[in-house]
Amino acid sequence: MLIPVTILTSFIVFFIINLAPGDVVAQLTGGDATPEEVAEIRADLGLDQPIIVRYLKYLSGLVRGDLGKSYLNGRSVFDAYMEKLPATLKLALASIFVSIIISIPLGISSAVHHGSIRDNVGMVAALLGLSMPNFWLGLLLIIAFSLNLGWLPSGGAEGFKSIILPAITVGTGLTAMLTRTTRSSMLDVIRQDYLRMARAKGVPEKVVIRKHALRNALIPVITVIGTQLGSCLGGAILTETVFAWPGVGRLILDAVNSRDIPMVTGCIILKTITISIILLIVDLLYAVVDPRIRAQYAKGGK
Repeated sequence: MLIPVTILTSFIVFFIINLAPGDVVAQLTGGDATPEEVAEIRADLGLDQPIIVRYLKYLSGLVRGDLGKSYLNGRSVFDAYMEKLPATLKLALASIFVSIIISIPLGISSAVHHGSIRDNVGMVAALLGLSMPNFWLGLLLIIAFSLNLGWLPSGGAEGFKSIILPAITVGTGLTAMLTRTTRSSMLDVIRQDYLRMARAKGVPEKVVIRKHALRNALIPVITVIGTQLGSCLGGAILTETVFAWPGVGRLILDAVNSRDIPMVTGCIILKTITISIILLIVDLLYAVVDPRIRAQYAKGGK
């Protein structure tokens, strides 16, 4: 499905960005060019052609692996994306780490103590994380830990300290969904007969929960983690803007503001491909955590 999804994405993004108000030629000339100069620039960029013709030319390059070049500086879209990807990858992995270390223990605790005060507190905390906009939380963290306390930098990507606040900002938003998924999946598993049998055999409760229940509850959790990782790798635009993080999100935002059509389209296509690959890896991980799925793969291979 990767090929048709990529083509459909390119079609939607290309037409939407072309229908948006504004003119890239005005960005290039600053509005001071003569009508003749504007017409010449538009002809050089191919903007004087019908939109469907321009899209077909873009699609022709796309199927050959050519994502085009920026209107503003002539740089390859692929090179610009790959330059920003490492910073986004660092932020994505750090955010997922923050989300996992908070949400999985919280979800397990809520499921084990279902209906108790601990469960209610955990769900309220998850809803708070889901309700807080990333940019608002990011600004609060900057005010508290950068301006008032001076412990952490307010922006940039210099050193380990600079990633802490952005990772907490993105990770907190991811925590809510992952906590609720972990809790729901664990509630389905801990009521199963084989866990009652394990307890009847004298297996300690901690072992029952960690080794037997959690392992069998991991598939929905892995799905959410994989989806969140793919989304983060596409760029957390608001967070990267608030913290001046030099990632893919800011690259896309700058390209949208300048109506750099090849840059916007190419970056979103690469984001689509990245998410698709992550979801493929998630599907393969199902066989790692669930022997039944692994057996189905093996049977299909025969």
